[in-house]
Amino acid sequence: MKIYLNLALITFLSIIFFQPAFAAQDSKLGFLVIAQDRGYLGNKDIQVIFHKFSKEYEANLVFVGRKYDGIGTEYSKHIKNAISKFNPKKVSKIVVLPLFLSKSNHILNKIQKSFSAYNKDKFEIKWAPSMSESYLIAQILLDRVNSISQDPEKERLAILGMGAVDEVSEKLIKKDYENFIDYVTERKSFKEVQVGIYYDHGVERKKRKAKNKQVDDNIIRYAAKKGNTLLIPFLIGPKYSHMMSMNHWLSQKFEEFDLKYSYESIVTHPNVLVWMKKIANQSTFDENKKIGVVVMPHGSTVPYNEAVEESIQPLKKKYPVELAYGMGDPFAIQDAVSNLEHKGVKEIVFIRMYAMSNQFKDITDYILGLDDILPENYKETFYTDKVPPQVRTSAIIKTFGGYEEDPLIGEIHLERIKEISKNPNEETIILLAHGAKTDEADIAWRQAMQTHLNTIQKKSVVPFQKVVALTTREDWPDKRKKALEQIKKEIELGNKNGRCIIISDRLYGSGPYDRLLKGVEYDINKKGLAPHANLTLWLENGIKGARVD
Repeated sequence: MKIYLNLALITFLSIIFFQPAFAAQDSKLGFLVIAQDRGYLGNKDIQVIFHKFSKEYEANLVFVGRKYDGIGTEYSKHIKNAISKFNPKKVSKIVVLPLFLSKSNHILNKIQKSFSAYNKDKFEIKWAPSMSESYLIAQILLDRVNSISQDPEKERLAILGMGAVDEVSEKLIKKDYENFIDYVTERKSFKEVQVGIYYDHGVERKKRKAKNKQVDDNIIRYAAKKGNTLLIPFLIGPKYSHMMSMNHWLSQKFEEFDLKYSYESIVTHPNVLVWMKKIANQSTFDENKKIGVVVMPHGSTVPYNEAVEESIQPLKKKYPVELAYGMGDPFAIQDAVSNLEHKGVKEIVFIRMYAMSNQFKDITDYILGLDDILPENYKETFYTDKVPPQVRTSAIIKTFGGYEEDPLIGEIHLERIKEISKNPNEETIILLAHGAKTDEADIAWRQAMQTHLNTIQKKSVVPFQKVVALTTREDWPDKRKKALEQIKKEIELGNKNGRCIIISDRLYGSGPYDRLLKGVEYDINKKGLAPHANLTLWLENGIKGARVD
């Protein structure tokens, strides 16, 4: 009995002191959404979004207006009450989600400075980034621009913001707006672009009127120039009623001028909710969370697709799976991601089913919103000057690729060799793949292939005459000519010493090898890699690894 008690004690202590690494993240989260008090109708717009958000996440909402000036001032009790609504027995960490466009908003800054006094160490607090730091919010501006722009090269774009209280805050807010502007101008080339920041109503009247008049005068000068001027107030302003709203006041102010304008509200755009959910999903850890998988193979004819999908099929017993065939097709990727979200998926593993891990990584990372930097080679990838759209999703996305870099694929190569080999010591094995455009990438690819061949040769009871990894580089005529000369030379040398065997190192089939090597004598295994259990295992291992990372 004493032994059992000691074992029980050890188990109990282990649970307390040696919890898994993710345990600290596994505590129940609460989300406090802080928004600017916009008046009845403006707050109602935000409440509609919040209601949808709170259906999925433990959350409270508080409105704070410009008269807030720290502890004990107006709105203090509202902040205190919003925090007190979280039950400490259920919530140990609060993520504060600021529904403010700029991190330099003076109301937000005051709340951040005094917030610890309301919390009093009751909860662990984490502040989420402001809206200006997300491409999802920049997409709202892009949508607004697209709704009125017809010929950007003949148009001027004027963006209006608000919330400055002095020259310093004006510059900081304008800098945040530059993130939005850059996102738009990366996709559209306007004659001119300007941003004007209105001063807050709480600023001393004379200074406010002078500063705001400068903004108005700039808009009027813009409108007087030759060409069309687009005016977009991109702000979360007051909306006490339909008539007493910032957008209505601005439409009246500039109605006599020749302007194209879009006064649609920011907060009613679906991306605001997507952004909120994205922040929540990034903050939440749940080992039992529903995981979805998007697989991106190259894609081709029915036989190719069927072989690839046969290797993918076993994944569907564990995960919802969508296919996004192509070389980073942003529309196929968006469809696949959206389909998974409709199934309740909040975390997605995106698989680049290509030979090397860097293939299409830069462009798909950009499309998936994992990287802000647009790859320089996107025009070559998409054969167009148009910047590919980024996905609109709240799901957390992790990625991997590069099956050729896994020893599992070497085992497939060995099987394909055994299927055709007769006398290894008289045979030259050429493992032949598509190859890459740049010499650096092509060398890395061949090295990965050669690693498999070297392992096979080392473990073979009877070694082969020679094992060599080569690529056709078939998509680039100048590279292809040199590559084919080397391949044919190796074939001729192999035939002199015995027999030359080509093993197709493609996801399926042998592509254009017969055509490219016409007139040369060789034997070939045309199967390619798929379908094969090892390819499925590579997919499964990658998904598990991506989750751990």
